[in-house]
Parts: sequence; C-alpha cells; structure tokens
Amino acid sequence: MNFSAQERKQSDRRIPLSERRWEIGPLVYSFSGLVVLFGWLLFGDFAWNARERAITPLVQLMLEGEGVSDTIVGFLVGSLPAALGMFIAPVVGYRSDRFRSRLGRRIPFLLVSTPVASAAMLGLAFAPAVGGWLHKMLGGNSPGLALCFLAFFTVCWISFEVAAVVGNTLFLALINDVVPRVMLGRFFGLFRVVSIVVGILFNFFLMGKAEEHLCEILIGLAVIYGTGFTLMCLRVKEGEYPPVSETETREGFRVSVRRYFRECFTHRYYLWLFGALAFANMAFTPVNIFSIFYAKSVDMGMGTYGKILAGGFVVSLLTSYPIGSLADRFHPLRIALAALLVYFPLCIWAVIWARTSDTFAFGFAIHVIISGIFFTGTASLGQRLFPKERFAQFASAGQMILGLLTMLLPPMTGLILDMSGHAYQLTFLVGAILCLLAVASFLVVMKYFHRLGGDAAYHPPNT
Repeated sequence: MNFSAQERKQSDRRIPLSERRWEIGPLVYSFSGLVVLFGWLLFGDFAWNARERAITPLVQLMLEGEGVSDTIVGFLVGSLPAALGMFIAPVVGYRSDRFRSRLGRRIPFLLVSTPVASAAMLGLAFAPAVGGWLHKMLGGNSPGLALCFLAFFTVCWISFEVAAVVGNTLFLALINDVVPRVMLGRFFGLFRVVSIVVGILFNFFLMGKAEEHLCEILIGLAVIYGTGFTLMCLRVKEGEYPPVSETETREGFRVSVRRYFRECFTHRYYLWLFGALAFANMAFTPVNIFSIFYAKSVDMGMGTYGKILAGGFVVSLLTSYPIGSLADRFHPLRIALAALLVYFPLCIWAVIWARTSDTFAFGFAIHVIISGIFFTGTASLGQRLFPKERFAQFASAGQMILGLLTMLLPPMTGLILDMSGHAYQLTFLVGAILCLLAVASFLVVMKYFHRLGGDAAYHPPNT
C-alpha cells in the first residue's frame, strides 16, 4: 500500500475511532475532524460537479438554438477547452506548488477563480439577450445578430474555461494536500458518489426543462457553484508547507518553463506514467462519444439507451465506496490493471458480436460498469504516485498529454467510422487498442513502482 508505519497505524482497526488520529504533514485529524473535513470537501464537490455536469450540455443547447454550426460548436466545446487546459494548467500548477500565503497555496487561487467562473456563467445565461442588445445598439454597423451573440458568448466562454481550468487543477491539488493518504481511496469513492448523484439529479429533473428555462438554470448553477465552492474554501484549512528556495521564487518565466519540462519529462518513469494514464483514460472515450449513434444504428430506442446508462449509474453509486476502499488496500495501480484486463476482452467480443440491439445493450452495459470501476478506483492514483510537494505540477503535465490525445482521438475515430460506412462496433476496436497500450504502459509503471520501494516504502524519483 506504500504507507509508512505511522500511516498504517492510522488504519489499525484495533484502535478505537475516538483515539485514532490521521495525519498529513502538520495536519492532524481526529475522527470527528476527518468527518468535518470530508463534509466540507464533498459540499464543495457537489457545487463543483453541478457546474461540471451541466455546463457542456446547456451550452450545446444554447449554441444549437442560436443556429451555430456543428464545426464551431465542436471547436468551442471540445478543442478550445482542451487547448486552454494544455497551456494554463501547467502554469497554474507550477506556480501554486511554489506559492506560500496565510491561506495556503491552493485556496487563494480558488478564491479568485471561483467568482470569475460564476460571473462568466451569468454572462452565458444572458448571452442571447446581450447579443440582441449589441445588434440593436450597433445598428447599421452590426455584423449581424448571430455574430453579435457569438462574440459575447465566446468572451464569456473563454473566461469561464480559464477559471474552470484553474479550479479543476487546484481542487484536486487541495485534496492531495489536506486528505490523509490512507483515506484517499475512500474519499474519492465518496467523491464519485456525489458526482453520480449530481448527474442523476441534473438529468432527471433539469435536462428535460433546459431548452425552455436555459437562462434560469444557468443562473441557479452560477449561484450554487459560486457560493458553495467559496464557502468550502473558507472552511477548509491548509497546513504549513516547506519553504521554497529563493532561486525558485525569483526565477523568470523561461527558467520556470525549462525547470517544468526538465522535472516532468526527463525521467522515464514519469513518461510511462503519463502515457499509461492518458491511454487508459482515453480507452473508454470512443464508445462514450459515439454510443448514441451506435444505439441508433442497431435500432435501439433512446428510452432503452437511457435505462442502460441509469443502470450503470446505480451500479457505480453502490460500488464507489467499496472500490475506493479496495484502492486504499491494494493500491490504485492494481485496480487500474484489473479493470483494463477485463475491459480488453469485452472490446474484442463487442467488435465481433455487438451488432444487434440486444448484444450492444449487453456490451454497452458492461462498458459503463467497467469504466465506472476504473475511474473510481484510479481517482487517487496521481496523489499516490506523483511527488507530493509538486503534485499540481506533475498532474498538469499528465493533463497536457491527455489534452493532446483528447484533441486528436475523436476526429480520428470519426474519420475511421466515416470510411467504414459507420460501422460503430469499431469504436470498441479503437478502445481495445488504447486499452492494450494502457496495460503495457501500466506494467512498466508497476515495475518502476517496485524498484522505487513498492507497497512498503514507495518514494517518487527526484528529477
């Protein structure tokens, strides 16, 4: 489990809960203190997931309603966020790791980015109205109603995505800094439960009303995220961090860039780890992106499709905490390999047999369940393997690689499907190839893991 003797003692069930203490750096929690910490972080998680789960489908509906082309929608909703994340997350992660203040090194950034994201969401809510007002005010000089709307929308959307990249990067880094390592798997199991509940609530109660009440829903989500996430930041306390060297504090941008790439991309272990995480995360993407088209191609009704997804959500909801506990006990690396080794034969079976409504239903249902197990079981993998004091930096480097794949894989998969005459079972073939690459990469990572101390004394390599 790569826990120290002190950390293993924190999980010793022979010690009464009232006497047990959980430590991470200078932070020490009693059982009640740990419950309060989890409560506030999961409260923030609820607000965070309300934003994450809802914003993309709501924005897609808005753009569709304004007659924006599919190409522009794909760029704004898909490529642009990935590109911004590739450039902003490394800068924010690097600077945050080396930032020191009375409030800590993560919370000051989150307290700035949260109101920016909320304000941008409010701007998006009123984008059609503002676009119409701009068109009217410009009169004969107006480039047209559609362009006025799109210009204001783009400004708000970019502002939102920049703030979201900061928030996403540093929220996970904050969890890394304040949650004891022996509890990370279980915490992320609960984290996953909140995410699923938010998804169910949004899709069940709000999605059907989104087209008629788009503005009101966006306003409500902006308020929930702004107040909920800010309140979490004010209630969670960071500990003291080791001082940063004067050299790193004063170094210029070019020196920081060179240091970033030298530390993150010169050790083979980290390169294999980044590759494994990227391949594994993307292995489920081809089926996820084209699953609706796949279902329609085998004459599956959307009601049946929705029930399969809902069933997968229920299974994930029931298994999230147990899987998180297994990750704490056996290590997320082993959970990752186990999930991928089950997913690969499913993909091969689906390529050959999933060509009817019934066979696709079976394959897709197992796909949803396995992907849920993988993402729950590996949620704490970065926290367990990246250098603790440089977590945000190394996590952002991994996201950079994942972002590049995210930009390239969907159009490449779409091209394959177009050339094959929309043989959607090939999405499972693409997934199988990525799964195989992920397994091979994780096996190399596992070999390095044992060399670096393994379960008993793992220590990430210095670069």
